[in-house]
Amino acid sequence: MSPRPRTLVSHKLFAIAFALSMLLLPVAIAHAQKVEAKDRDRGQIMLDRIKDEIKKHYYDPNFRGMNLDARFKTASDKIKEAASVGQIFGVIAQVLIELDDTHTFFLPPGRVVETDYGWTMMMVGDRCYVSSVDEGSDAEKKGVKPGDEVLQVGGWSADRATLWKIQYLYNVLRPQAGLRVVLRSPNSQPKEIDLLAKQKQGVQVTDLTDYNTYIDMVRKSQRNAQMGRDRLMSFSDQLLIWKMNEFDLTDEQVDNAMSRARKFKTLILDLRGNSGGWVTTINRLLSNLFDRDVKIGETKSRKGVKPEIAKSRGEKAFDGKLIILVDSRSASASEVLARTIQLEKRGVVVGDRTAGAVMTSRTFGHQVGVDVVIFFGVSVTVSDLIMADGNSLEHVGVTPDEVKLPSPEDMAAGRDTVLSYAASLGGITLDPVEAGKFFPLEIKKKN
Repeated sequence: MSPRPRTLVSHKLFAIAFALSMLLLPVAIAHAQKVEAKDRDRGQIMLDRIKDEIKKHYYDPNFRGMNLDARFKTASDKIKEAASVGQIFGVIAQVLIELDDTHTFFLPPGRVVETDYGWTMMMVGDRCYVSSVDEGSDAEKKGVKPGDEVLQVGGWSADRATLWKIQYLYNVLRPQAGLRVVLRSPNSQPKEIDLLAKQKQGVQVTDLTDYNTYIDMVRKSQRNAQMGRDRLMSFSDQLLIWKMNEFDLTDEQVDNAMSRARKFKTLILDLRGNSGGWVTTINRLLSNLFDRDVKIGETKSRKGVKPEIAKSRGEKAFDGKLIILVDSRSASASEVLARTIQLEKRGVVVGDRTAGAVMTSRTFGHQVGVDVVIFFGVSVTVSDLIMADGNSLEHVGVTPDEVKLPSPEDMAAGRDTVLSYAASLGGITLDPVEAGKFFPLEIKKKN
């Protein structure tokens, strides 16, 4: 359990609304795992513990109109009939999906086999595109490139309504050895490709008290943190660009970064791809952006309604020009900050419409088993946020003041036309090709 409430879990996975039939898609390369009595027992234990967490902590005591007991009873009956372990996990996931809540979802046991697809995708406007391709991946070998439009993944159309479902299914719930996709390169016809993933045998973590296992997990966490580190780029005293990858900074770290920002006339806060983080971080950041206290909105939880106020740091607050960059992957805390800036007319928001996943959740971890311990968890929404204008961003997102989207050709060439445009608002001429080199995706190289 995280010691502080987070506005989004770190994997940036939204709640899922997919049918259980997705677990049986013939176009995904899958291997069925025979179900045994002990698997059903474990599934039932997982279901019961998740139900307990929802009953104790879910922000809405009426559970958004769901008859919780009846729905979990139906799920329990389905577990008794499930034909595979994957279907058991699907049954558990489906119960939470029906809450239609972006931050409440099942976190299944970790996989012994690690799956790496070697490519990523994202929404740009209303279309989905390949955003990165790893060197040495099967996708690279088969000619997949950034800027290719993604039409289908595993038989499902890739759009804003389905992309996060696909990502949850294939990255978390049911990783596959390969996926059949339909892509379209710029000025080309659609093509169907089978893309194989890299799979390697991992280690089943069953005992966190083992020192070697603990150290290995720490090292992996440090590597991931390095990949997601914040980065800064400055231009004399005119412009500072802060690429903020997650709201995971302490008050001191935020204050230090903003102390540097005060030396510049313009600050571009690049929140593209930022999936959220700690409530405390967004509050501290807003405290550094206003010379007065600002009401972010009101949180609604089991404990009632509470105003969210960012207390200004007064003379220590940044008073220069502010530009916020967002895209379709900007979620939760990123959306709250961007919308607050809009409502208070403090700066300009540039880019693409955001994810529309704005709740506050906590992750509860559990384990089942004695001889063999299996870890699982559940993310539970503990509060909803109503912005200062009385509206929620959930399922809506933030529409930028200025919509600026990269073209497929820009993505293929590595040009960052959005950052280039934002820099021009700060009085700096920045070539899109050079801008694209500032904060590239950290692509994995082949061994």
